[in-house]
Amino acid sequence: MNRQDLIDAIAASTGESKSRTGEALDAIIETMQLVGFGSFSTGARAERAGRNPSTGETITIPAAKTVKFTPGKAFKDAVNAA
Repeated sequence: MNRQDLIDAIAASTGESKSRTGEALDAIIETMQLVGFGSFSTGARAERAGRNPSTGETITIPAAKTVKFTPGKAFKDAVNAA
């Protein structure tokens, strides 16, 4: 189920509009934290050289912002116990 499917399902069961349901879902996701799961943060990737695989030509890959995930202790323990 993707985000839009979730909004559609919640809106259908509550009778609320899809736009208001989407706003409420966004607010919940922004404030909800899963204790022990981990945390997300932003990172930076520097500009670097790469190759076009079809031509072999050297190209410059621009700098970019990235998403970083750091797992929490409870999540690491659960994965390692399996």
